[in-house]
Amino acid sequence: MEGDLEKRALRAAEEQVLRRRQQLDYWKKNASRIRRRNLVTGLCMGAFVVGLFGYTIMSTKQERILDEIDDEARSNVFRGPRTGANS
Repeated sequence: MEGDLEKRALRAAEEQVLRRRQQLDYWKKNASRIRRRNLVTGLCMGAFVVGLFGYTIMSTKQERILDEIDDEARSNVFRGPRTGANS
C-alpha cells in the first residue's frame, strides 16, 4: 500500500514537471509575439494618456480666455455704454 502511494506521488510529481516544461516551451515559443502585443498595448495606453493630458491643458487654456472675455464684459457693463460724450 505504501508503495502504491509512493508511485501515485511520483506520477503526480512527474505530471507537474511535464506541465511546467510544456508551459515554459509555450512561453519560449510565443515570447516575441507576447512582447509585441504588450508593446502595442503600452503605446496605445500612453498615446491615450498624452492625448487626454493635451486635451485637458487646451480646455483649461480655453476657459482662461473665456474668463478674460467675461471680465472684460463685466468691466464694460460697469463703465456704461460708450457714446460720443464719454469716449
